[in-house]
Amino acid sequence: MSSVMKKIGCKMILLTLLVAVAGASLFGAQMSVSAAQSSSTVSNAKPDREAHSLNEASGLTAFIDGIMKVHMDNFKIPGAVISIVKDGELLLAKGYGHSNLEEGQLANPETDLFRIASTTKLFTWTAVMQLVEQGKIDLDKDVNTYLKTVKIPKTYSEPITMRHLMTHTAGFEEGGVGYQITTDPKKLPVSISETLAKHMPARVRPPGEMLSYSNYGAAIAGLIVEEVSGTSYNDYIQKHIFDPLDMKYAAVQEPIPASLEPFAIPGYVRENGAYVAKPPTFEGGFRPAGSAAVSAIDMAHFMIAHLQNGRYGEKQILKPETAFLMQTPAFQFHKSLPAMGLGFYELNMNGTRVISHGGADLQFNTELYLVPDKKIGIFVSYNGGDGALAADGLAKAFLERYFPVEEVSLPLISTELENSVQKYAGSYQFTRRNHTDIDKFYSFMTKISIAASDNRLFIGSGAEQQVFEPIGPDVFQQVGGTERIGFRTDESGKVTHLLLDFLPSMPLERTQLLDQTTFWFPLLGISAVLFITVLTGFFYRRREINVMPKAQKWAVRLSVATAVWALATCVATLVVVMNMDLLVRLSRITQSLNLYLFMPIILVGLTLAMIVMSVLAWKNKYWTVLKRVHFTLVALSAGILSLFFYYWNLLGWQFG
Repeated sequence: MSSVMKKIGCKMILLTLLVAVAGASLFGAQMSVSAAQSSSTVSNAKPDREAHSLNEASGLTAFIDGIMKVHMDNFKIPGAVISIVKDGELLLAKGYGHSNLEEGQLANPETDLFRIASTTKLFTWTAVMQLVEQGKIDLDKDVNTYLKTVKIPKTYSEPITMRHLMTHTAGFEEGGVGYQITTDPKKLPVSISETLAKHMPARVRPPGEMLSYSNYGAAIAGLIVEEVSGTSYNDYIQKHIFDPLDMKYAAVQEPIPASLEPFAIPGYVRENGAYVAKPPTFEGGFRPAGSAAVSAIDMAHFMIAHLQNGRYGEKQILKPETAFLMQTPAFQFHKSLPAMGLGFYELNMNGTRVISHGGADLQFNTELYLVPDKKIGIFVSYNGGDGALAADGLAKAFLERYFPVEEVSLPLISTELENSVQKYAGSYQFTRRNHTDIDKFYSFMTKISIAASDNRLFIGSGAEQQVFEPIGPDVFQQVGGTERIGFRTDESGKVTHLLLDFLPSMPLERTQLLDQTTFWFPLLGISAVLFITVLTGFFYRRREINVMPKAQKWAVRLSVATAVWALATCVATLVVVMNMDLLVRLSRITQSLNLYLFMPIILVGLTLAMIVMSVLAWKNKYWTVLKRVHFTLVALSAGILSLFFYYWNLLGWQFG
């Protein structure tokens, strides 16, 4: 699973309330944002000062020790490992805290197998590029050319290519409810091809148009590695990456091979003030996107290879030009913002270009950072707590200490830029979301709202609010900080997309009217009030209702039944669907969810009956005009609620 959703929570607490594959309920930590007054010369970095030397091993160790101690206390992390490399050498490898609390086992960077989740994709992309070197894969050829057991539908005239998969621009929707992971090892091993054929997401945009991070796309790439090489994915990664890099404590196989089982470690969550070990999650047929468990020192070998043009010791896993190509921008949202390479994504950290990939599952958080220009790599992994925020803070502190940059003044803002900020205001939603399955409902609350005032843009509110001012066409700089946001516009100048530079793999697009909470909430609120008036009216008018003619009496009873059922369905939606545990949601379809899905269908039946009865009420002049209007409004409210369930794919059993 990807770590990007956690980063949103770390940067802007509940600016987005997601959950999505990799996603939902992964928010938690918060970060205070400065609201300093703007200036035409906002600093891009800390003031210039002397850099510390990385040649001082004791100084580096003491520095990292200090950071890790603070982070593990503040972010409730039970155990962590880190490895840092430079110029082909291991500078630091160390464990912190415990990898197994029950056994009192201290974290060991040499042998402990920390789950790295989506960082696994770097192995998959490296394998793909090895086959590209051999002429067995063309980056710009239709992937259906290489697929034997699964075929991608020709939804658009443009085919999906390997370049699209590696840059996450294939155009797949997101999915995962009921099938993305499992905690049952008896269900393993699972065929990649069978899984991908059974759970194929829809193609929702033309390939190459816009980035939308996709676990499915990475899994397809892993399947292509299997079918082109004639070797299983597990065996290919072992033979062509792990073995030549002397990665002895590494596996993509699920469950972990028996020979490495003694080195597997549990992940933890915090419950009632204590760490609780949770069962491991397995990716099954999606393992090319996130199944690996690796030691910190072995990941150091992998980082060295990518920093040394594909070479580790005497072994060359990639040609220099191939390694360079992977690190070169391949898709760029905006020229002033970080780009997506072939597998790696760029970050701008403290004025330094970093290429990176992270990963997170329900217990583990991992980040890998490479600084190609400095030949430096940092790998850090945590077995619980808010690791995503800790990793980001560690990397920035490291770069600030050892590679401080000079203060850079931002350009003066033209009047034209200052007067055009209003067009950027509005609601935005992630391109990485579902459109066709029940998963779609989990993006209902996942929006970022941007407000514009006094030539500035504002995201969030209160202590978490971030303020941005324009520094160029469609680009804004954080006031008092270094983060940037950028926008895309269409030919008419209308704003279509947003990108946050700390989430370069997760663009957002303008929220359409029917996707906006501001559209649905008033309608749902008014409907709920009308349903409640039906119930209170029935309670206070029981005697009057009892003496009504039979047809009118049944009409009132129908409205009461509809109101009760509508309100019950709304409550059940919150309790059963919205509040479902993430692990449960992504691993199985529960009986409660299956039973719940009858409720919207019954509501539709009641709504149709209400509409028919409304016609009869007006035709036969039931009650007073005011009461007929009220009855009709209740019918319309039931219709609105039914449309809500239909639009958000809660009407029927729409599983991916």
